Amino acid sequence: MARQMLGNTLVGRYQIIRHLGGGGFGETFVACDTQLPGLPQCVVKKLKPQSNDPVSLQTARRLFDTEAQVLYKLGTHDRIPQLLAYFEENQEFYLVQEFIEGHDLSQELTSQKITQAEVISLLEEILEILEFVHRQKVIHRDVNPRNILRRKLDNKLILIDFGAVKEITTQVINPQLKTKSTVAIGTPGYIPGEQAQGSPKYSSDIYAVGIIAIQALTGLSTDQIEKDAETNEIIWQNHISVIPDFANFIDKMVRYDFRQRYASATLALQTLKDLQKPQSKTVTLAFSPIKNQISKVKEKQKGILLKSVIALTFIGVSIGASLAIVHKINSNNAIELYNQANTLYDLQRYQDALSVYEQAVDIKPKYAQGWNGQGKTLYELKQYKEALTAYDKAIQIKPDYLDAWSGRGFVLDKLQRYNEAIASFDKALQLENNHSNVWNAKGEALSNLTQYDKAIKAYDKAIELKADYYEAWYHKGLALQNLKRYDEAITAFDKAVELKPDYSLAWYNRGNALVNLQRYQEAFTAYDKAVQYKDNYYQAWLSRGNMLINLQRYLEAIESFNQVIKYNRNSYQAWFNRGWALHKMQRYDDAVTSYNKAIEIKRNDYQVWYNLGNSLFNLKKYQEAIASYNRAVRYKADSYETWYSRGNALYNLKRYQEAIASYEQAIKFKPDYKEAIDARNLTLSILQAEKSKLPVIPNF
Repeated sequence: MARQMLGNTLVGRYQIIRHLGGGGFGETFVACDTQLPGLPQCVVKKLKPQSNDPVSLQTARRLFDTEAQVLYKLGTHDRIPQLLAYFEENQEFYLVQEFIEGHDLSQELTSQKITQAEVISLLEEILEILEFVHRQKVIHRDVNPRNILRRKLDNKLILIDFGAVKEITTQVINPQLKTKSTVAIGTPGYIPGEQAQGSPKYSSDIYAVGIIAIQALTGLSTDQIEKDAETNEIIWQNHISVIPDFANFIDKMVRYDFRQRYASATLALQTLKDLQKPQSKTVTLAFSPIKNQISKVKEKQKGILLKSVIALTFIGVSIGASLAIVHKINSNNAIELYNQANTLYDLQRYQDALSVYEQAVDIKPKYAQGWNGQGKTLYELKQYKEALTAYDKAIQIKPDYLDAWSGRGFVLDKLQRYNEAIASFDKALQLENNHSNVWNAKGEALSNLTQYDKAIKAYDKAIELKADYYEAWYHKGLALQNLKRYDEAITAFDKAVELKPDYSLAWYNRGNALVNLQRYQEAFTAYDKAVQYKDNYYQAWLSRGNMLINLQRYLEAIESFNQVIKYNRNSYQAWFNRGWALHKMQRYDDAVTSYNKAIEIKRNDYQVWYNLGNSLFNLKKYQEAIASYNRAVRYKADSYETWYSRGNALYNLKRYQEAIASYEQAIKFKPDYKEAIDARNLTLSILQAEKSKLPVIPNF
């Protein structure tokens, strides 16, 4: 079947030139795009639905359209192939994607072990791509070495072949029963249990990345990796020696229970980056008085125990009374240590504070306040899982411990376990409902679950308890903005900046709300305030520049974009918008320079190639302009403005036949495009006039 496809041209455009591979889900080919100059290569994926009955096809068609839209959105990332086209032909579905020249990661994961430093770098690169994918609410579902390419152009990793697309081909519908089943998607050896059962999570992708790490470190294949017969946990550390923190990190990635893994790529990536930070050293001299005090405590305890034993021998004091004395001393010593730890906490010496809280609970294991102290200190140290354990211990000892319930909620919020966080906040508010910070935190958790109406009620409660709570006003504004209630959002942001005039975040989002109301002058003023109070706030500088473009104040806009570049040199949007402002000022050479900087950062946005072409056109560099337009239509084939401008450049070079073909493409994608129709007709008339000229016969 694959051989039969070779040489075929799909939808009159994509000519199949090579078979790449295939299986139960479909076939993959390399094709050339016959409608673009230079016949650039692309990848064509042919997807084969399991059944061609009308119900199954309808389901597959719906899924195909949805997943194509997802792939198009994901393809905006430079490390994910761009979707160029998708179509249905003869009840078969096709995806056309950017062709990536390179090799897959399986060629690098051989029996040779890779160093720990190289594996950390590899993981960081993969997780950075997955972080973007997970933020788009997408689970890859088939992360494995063959789906990670090493791009030849720059040696960067590229993530391909999203498993969601395969769902199109695995849907099986029983029209009689109207039931649907799905074949499990993924590659054996990289599929965790929950995914094999049809319930993939973000952490399922994390599991697959962890397996790749183990392969890289140990040189083992997935078949050779052992699992504990009782727990199903992976055994790998006996094959290689790595630092304990890194070993723990990988272990957490590949936990059998998905709830024990990192919940998303963001959390895994942050942990990996934290591992690479140098550990701060504690000054022992500052800690010695506390250590001495602990030693004195232990000596004191020994003395009391000895005296108690003597008392028992000579005067018959009961054992219970003696233990009560010891318990009292223990309690006093634990409280003394707890108070010292609180002082260290207040001084923000969190590592020292943690050590003393631990000493307190060593002396008195059921000391709820000591466990709570550990929880809040671990929170400050960003050790959220350990903090949760400490808070749970405090609550176990003292079930109605208000501070522990609220602290637990804050930790769960950081772990992005928002529903559990809300349950903890509710328990804290049930115990005492007048804590404005807990109401505000509950609102934030609800906002993260996109339950904005409920969030606003929580923020209102926080404000009712504390009228000058500017953070609650700000968060309420964000929730209203997400509900597109922009006027109300502006009122909330106004209150926030009234209470805290230098609140740059509130000024920035006030500007965003005003933009949605097309009140550009006021939006500019808000962004201007944001950068006045925070001069390195490059997002606000960027938005400020955009408003100045809307107000046709191009020179000021350029200065604003220069500020963005000063603080974030790799801002694609700043270089792109700067180019546009320069173009509007007719500074075409400078515009070209700016657009080229943008292209260095992000090469697959058709708009920058189109704009670059226009600046080159105005410089009368028609050949270069055409090359730029060619790149634009490579990335967006239906860009009718690009085809029209390309035609104009060809017209100016008197390449009339090619110009007509370009105008025709513009009209194909926009049939009522008057400028293109007029240009085509004019060019046709010129060609006809040239053909009708009679040859001059010499008069002898």
